[in-house]
Amino acid sequence: MSLTLSIPADRYWQALSDTLMMVGVSGVIAFAAGIPLAILLIVTAPGGFLESPRVNRIIGSVVNGFRATPFIVLLVALIPFTRLVAGTTIGVWAAIVPLAISATPFFARIAEVSLREVDPGLIEAAQAMGCKKWSIVRHVYLPEALPGIVGGFTITLVALISSSAMAGAVGAGGLGDLAIRYGYQRFDTQVMLIVIAVLIALVSVVQAGGDAYVRWLRSR
Repeated sequence: MSLTLSIPADRYWQALSDTLMMVGVSGVIAFAAGIPLAILLIVTAPGGFLESPRVNRIIGSVVNGFRATPFIVLLVALIPFTRLVAGTTIGVWAAIVPLAISATPFFARIAEVSLREVDPGLIEAAQAMGCKKWSIVRHVYLPEALPGIVGGFTITLVALISSSAMAGAVGAGGLGDLAIRYGYQRFDTQVMLIVIAVLIALVSVVQAGGDAYVRWLRSR
């Protein structure tokens, strides 16, 4: 017996496409901005080769401030900035702004933990060989911490999927918007169940892909 959909299937595909766009673009921004932030937190920390407690405290405070703010609160608080950057406060591109800003400090802290776990002996050996400071970052810190960074980025993508669904509450589009407008407001249980199933499948695929890549990196 075939399933009769209460709304056209193309709306599900469009919602999934919007969600993938939001998560993909904001994920790329978070990765590109989070890695430099994590490196700065490491090298300016006590014992780092650019030790600067004041700079470290300032960066750490900003990162912690954004991490401590619930996404839905940040989403509303950033409306003026979102309008300035995206030219609108609704839709996919408007959601990407707060998603990226929320995910960047989250990923930066995870990447920082991975970088901190690099064997100090490797750093000392590189310094003894006369490696320049940023060469150590490029050729020692990042390669050694890469599996942990990839694992952390996988967690960040999963968090972004959850946040993108939450952004549907303010008309951001995507699966969350579909669930709220057609599932919640119209009391359509079928839409809610399908959206939940798609989100679970999406998270499972991302997590499995990230885990597989981490295993491959560690087996090299």
